[in-house]
Amino acid sequence: MTYSSSLSDTEWEIAEPLLQQVLPRKKRTRPANWTKREILDGILYQLKNGCNWCDLPKNLPPYSTVYWHLHSVAKCRSD
Repeated sequence: MTYSSSLSDTEWEIAEPLLQQVLPRKKRTRPANWTKREILDGILYQLKNGCNWCDLPKNLPPYSTVYWHLHSVAKCRSD
């Protein structure tokens, strides 16, 4: 299901290479359950709607995953 905050395919083509520059390097211990696009859609949904983190729709990644990625990027950029 897509939301008004979800990226279009064209927007994703622009954003995907930029994510490689800002996302923190994470040790790969197992395959990811969620794609970077799904995580970014979760971040955008929360920012647009201003909902509580735990109120993210169930078809988006868990709020703990979305929250971790958003704050990892913010912390990495502030260092």
